[in-house]
Amino acid sequence: MKDGYHGTGPGAFTPDGCAVDLYARLPVRDEPEIIASAVPPPATLLELGAGAGRVTAALTARGYTVTAVDESPEMLAHITGARTVCSSIEDLRLPDRYEVVLLSSFLVHAPDPAVRAALLDTCRRHVAPGGVVLIQREGANWHEQVPRESRAGDGIARALASEDLGDGTRSVRFEYEFPDATWTQTFRSRPLTPEQFEQALSGAGLVLDRNLTSDGIWTCCRPVD
Repeated sequence: MKDGYHGTGPGAFTPDGCAVDLYARLPVRDEPEIIASAVPPPATLLELGAGAGRVTAALTARGYTVTAVDESPEMLAHITGARTVCSSIEDLRLPDRYEVVLLSSFLVHAPDPAVRAALLDTCRRHVAPGGVVLIQREGANWHEQVPRESRAGDGIARALASEDLGDGTRSVRFEYEFPDATWTQTFRSRPLTPEQFEQALSGAGLVLDRNLTSDGIWTCCRPVD
């Protein structure tokens, strides 16, 4: 696995420590409603880092035409009803442009600024004229409010720790406990102030249009003309 990334539990894992069997059972939350508030269906949508399709199925059911991208073929094998592309986000070069480009799962908080810039460049490269890029970012005190837990279907998701590594990044550890299995995931994150987030957008030719949620976690961005 990548340096600083680790996962334990049954089944296969992706290079960034995500358990495929875990992600295949996590339920969709309010993401479809938030996305629809920005661009109602039908619309073409590029889902970057789709994983096992937790959100994908709900989007296609609403009438979006989804292209789901992930670097894990094991994750993509769980997706039905959408076009799938096996690729890292940074290397993605598709001929199409989309009305909606979705970068969720806090991917914008990549610990390496160069990777973050490449992710945002991919968003800009694939958004259609007049389209939007929807980005999920960490909320205020996301790293300070540990430990905490929430429901995850018939299981519990626990944020156990967020350790400051002293270089602007943090090491985060989660545990997912279900009646029949337990998984852990350790990954790295680079917190961004609102100003740093907007600077990163600007570097990719994007601009913050508005927040889609009152906590500022979901944002609607647009390409700069």
